[in-house]
Amino acid sequence: MAPISLILSFFLFISPALSTNSEGNALHALRSRFKDPTNVLQSWDPTLVNPCTWFHVTCDSNNHVIRLDLGNSNISGTLGPEVGQLQHLQYLELYMNDISGKIPKELGNLKSLVSMDMYQNKLEGEIPKSFANLKSLKFLRLNNNKLTGSIPRELTTLSDLKVL
Repeated sequence: MAPISLILSFFLFISPALSTNSEGNALHALRSRFKDPTNVLQSWDPTLVNPCTWFHVTCDSNNHVIRLDLGNSNISGTLGPEVGQLQHLQYLELYMNDISGKIPKELGNLKSLVSMDMYQNKLEGEIPKSFANLKSLKFLRLNNNKLTGSIPRELTTLSDLKVL
């Protein structure tokens, strides 16, 4: 029987890979929702354990996805709840594309988010009230979409928000 310390060491060794793999799974699920006529997402290979090698994805020193740069990439499709699984994400850049549908309320789970740029798309519906959970958010750009309703009152609790 293997000593407990050996088993514990094994789990400590693979735990970063497991967390990045879940981020890779979330990004791959997002990719499957997009049409990508110019192949900007061709490097997003789900068989790689680590999405940090993919183009348009930036990671920190712990291999956590902190930035998604797909602004002006000629992609279309919809956003899904899987984006909310990128718990270390700080920058979400999806501006100037043809992304449509509603903004998933799960984006409110991105507690480390500093900037969300999704302007000039075809997003519709209301701004989710869950955005009030984004206490680190400084920049929220949603202009030039097909959004309806008013800006949620809950967003007034975001003391760091500089641009709305």
